[in-house]
Amino acid sequence: MADQSLDARRIAREQEGRMAASASIGLNAVKPFIQFQTSMMRVFAENIEQAARNYERNFEAFSNTVAQQGSEARREAA
Repeated sequence: MADQSLDARRIAREQEGRMAASASIGLNAVKPFIQFQTSMMRVFAENIEQAARNYERNFEAFSNTVAQQGSEARREAA
């Protein structure tokens, strides 16, 4: 009876070891893909930030032009 109990524990330990090894192999296989996805997300975020800066810059330039034209029109009307 004790031998069966020890065998069951040994088998369970071996199975746990195999499962841990399989999980480790799987995570190591996925790691480059995750790193690639992360770098692509960083590039995407940088592009969005650049687009936002360009939008703000162009909006300010447009606002200044409209304000300048409005003040010129008021001067001409006076």
